[in-house]
Amino acid sequence: MSAGKVYIVGAGPGDPGLLTEKAKNILADADVVVYDRLVAKEILQQIPKHAEKIFVGKSTGSHHISQHKIDRILVSKAKQGNLVVRLKGGDPFLFGRGGEEAQKLRKAKVSYEVVPGITSALAVPTYAGIPVTHRNYASSIAIVTGHEDPTKREKQVNWKKLATSVDTIIILMGVGRLQSILNSLIEGGCDKKTRVAVIERGTTKHQRITVAPIGHMAKQAAKRKVKPPAVVVIGDVVKLQKELSWFKR
Repeated sequence: MSAGKVYIVGAGPGDPGLLTEKAKNILADADVVVYDRLVAKEILQQIPKHAEKIFVGKSTGSHHISQHKIDRILVSKAKQGNLVVRLKGGDPFLFGRGGEEAQKLRKAKVSYEVVPGITSALAVPTYAGIPVTHRNYASSIAIVTGHEDPTKREKQVNWKKLATSVDTIIILMGVGRLQSILNSLIEGGCDKKTRVAVIERGTTKHQRITVAPIGHMAKQAAKRKVKPPAVVVIGDVVKLQKELSWFKR
């Protein structure tokens, strides 16, 4: 039996047209595809008919496969001689646990390769008409998770310190803790008038944008019943959203 291999592949932010050519070529040769919830249906339709498809995503209120079991699936399927594609939304090395999976594969002596994907942290603001940097508004950005591992003893994100450290703050997986995060940023010195955009289901036809000052955003998001997946952008660059909103047009 020939040795198998795992490709940890980024599927991009939602628009199937943003899947990279390399990712498409690897997907076409797959024997097994282990995929997450946020991978676009149009991309899943590109999986060969002969390939085994294994869904390992999770959604609110439903059971999901543990990360430990996912690791075991990748190792087992590869050692059976398969070309395995671990398909993840966005980029696998940006809050996608791709690094952890690569470590497990290396420890199990399984050959692997990582294929970067277009991250929602940059693509979603772009589709909303928000340049995350701009010569007149922002020269620095921070990409932060709003959902840290609950098992960690200490939290790594110091929201109060972050408030005045960079020009643009981009938060992924932060809808569930939005009010708490925004309050911490205000306590850290963020002006209450600072503009915030929450972009739901970005880069897709269901994209919806909510914009408000940081002091009012939590109430506005609750009023509009904002739901994940969503990207939060905080900073003066949000002022350009209406002017540069090309995707809606």
